[in-house]
Amino acid sequence: MSTLYSIPLTFNDGTEADFGRFEGKAVLVVNVASKCGYTRQYAGLEELYGKYRGEGLEVLGVPCNQFAGQEPGTDAEIAEFCERNFGVSFPLTAKANVLGKEQHPLFAELTRGHDGQPVKVKWNFEKFVINRSGELVARFPSAVEPDSEDLAEALEKALA
Repeated sequence: MSTLYSIPLTFNDGTEADFGRFEGKAVLVVNVASKCGYTRQYAGLEELYGKYRGEGLEVLGVPCNQFAGQEPGTDAEIAEFCERNFGVSFPLTAKANVLGKEQHPLFAELTRGHDGQPVKVKWNFEKFVINRSGELVARFPSAVEPDSEDLAEALEKALA
């Protein structure tokens, strides 16, 4: 069983579960922010979710305020912003740290390099593709758009 599946998550609405709720599905994890130059990517992420959800894809947005204070809102404000501006229906976690001493365990696992050393998240909207077995199979920087061919290819392989 993947070590990811035991990682606890708190969702934007306060409910708690562990990453195991996604077992058997492919997951696209993205650290998100409402006041970033990449914020418009929410629309593309929602499109991916709509396109591949029936095939077993989950998109998980993880709001983070560690990059230039670009996610200052409360969990409720973030949810309202995402729904109103981008029609986001995929799950969002509560705000979390993706760097540093208080790094969320999900990102500690996702950023672990082959040598065991972390490969830090550089900015908002980095994308992590996890296959149906709970393995990280691809990682994309912020500038890779949700509609990129490379991301679509990685998602389709993760869903296979």
